[in-house]
Amino acid sequence: MNDIIHFIVDTVGTLGYVGVFCMMFLESSFFPFPSEVVMIPAGYLVYKGSMDMGLALAAGAAGSLAGAIFNYVLALYFGRAFVVRFGKYVFFSEQTMAKMEGYFSRHGEISTFLGRLIPGVRQYISLPAGLAKMNLWKFSIYTTLGALIWITILAVFGYYVGEVFGDDLSASGIANVLIDKATTFDIRKSLHIIVLCTLEAVTLIALLYILWYRRKRKNA
Repeated sequence: MNDIIHFIVDTVGTLGYVGVFCMMFLESSFFPFPSEVVMIPAGYLVYKGSMDMGLALAAGAAGSLAGAIFNYVLALYFGRAFVVRFGKYVFFSEQTMAKMEGYFSRHGEISTFLGRLIPGVRQYISLPAGLAKMNLWKFSIYTTLGALIWITILAVFGYYVGEVFGDDLSASGIANVLIDKATTFDIRKSLHIIVLCTLEAVTLIALLYILWYRRKRKNA
């Protein structure tokens, strides 16, 4: 896993915005890995002046959308049997698919938006969208909004990493900081807090949506 992290970070450092786009495409499609190892280094490179924050976020969001549409098209044209058959190779079970389908059939838009903010779900939310033949424009809008929020959080955190470590890190140095448990600034712990806060926000939004949905049904 450490070699993969080094490869991803080196790609972002070498190819810049193109690297961000390509890695986020893979992260959102058939080769899921933590988006943290893409957008945190991008944020750090913004701190160093090697990247522009707006362009980095645009590249990340575009890559996320492209990867999501890739999965959407696979599910749309090849169907549920294909998704379940090949999903096992990326730890995506038939039980997971069934749960996502059931909820998605009733709440597609909010599921797409919130799903992009949940670890372990964001890469796969495109699959039930494709199976349900969700309107592609709506899917793209909600996917992009959710992805943009998440990658902005990570990029800003990466900028903060620069504030802590300064501007002397190389691409390999960034990877080592992400991996090393012995650093005084515990990135893993900080990311854990970020993920928990994000999940709390997702839960709050979901509860508000449920209340709105029930009131809507009651008044219908």
